[in-house]
Amino acid sequence: MTLDVRLFPCLSDNYGFLIRDADTGRVAAVDAPDPDAILADLEASGWGRLDMILNTHWHPDHTAGNERLKAETGCEIVGPEEVRRAAPLDRVVAGGDVVELGATRFEVTDAPGHTLGHVVYRSQADRAAFVGDVLFALGCGRLFEGTPEQMWTSLQILAAWPDETVVWCAHEYTASNARFALSLDDSAAMQAHAEAIFAARERGQPTVPTTIAVEKRLNPFLRARDVQEFAARRAAKDAFRR
Repeated sequence: MTLDVRLFPCLSDNYGFLIRDADTGRVAAVDAPDPDAILADLEASGWGRLDMILNTHWHPDHTAGNERLKAETGCEIVGPEEVRRAAPLDRVVAGGDVVELGATRFEVTDAPGHTLGHVVYRSQADRAAFVGDVLFALGCGRLFEGTPEQMWTSLQILAAWPDETVVWCAHEYTASNARFALSLDDSAAMQAHAEAIFAARERGQPTVPTTIAVEKRLNPFLRARDVQEFAARRAAKDAFRR
């Protein structure tokens, strides 16, 4: 089983994703931040179809393209109920559900904190997860609706996934996250990782994806010892300006 993934930048700091089940050729977009960018990359891919959108949460920078992509491709729009706050939705999913893209099976996991209805999609067979705005490389999402306890619990669920799980995050925030991580940990390992991130960004290269193993080792939010320490770090990051 093979899941092909195309990553491309859009809006100011979002990533768009097109994914294809290699067995059947069925194609999905993970979130729909920018319909122009998604349609352009779909054409560049040569994949020739868009069967589905997998929305992670309702925020407009993840759902703004739903209506147009539906109109132009006839794709099915899948996501949590909260998506209806901002955009069309065909199929509601929640934790415990399974979404099939051809032969690829995505398990849906509830991951509230950034928003109350946020979900993530993981294919165990492909060791790949699309996590929206819950987990970032060296960071995590802001608590726009949820509580520190909710986000802490969500991150613990993701951290329990196998170390080799490849994590596709929805934003390029890693350089800022690395500067914050260095303010808490100036170890040689963190410095080396941060320098690699800064160099990649200087070259215009993405720092996504990451892995669960890397994040457990270096992400200050996954390394927090309890919810109180997590909450303090999240508040500190919100005020961090370097």
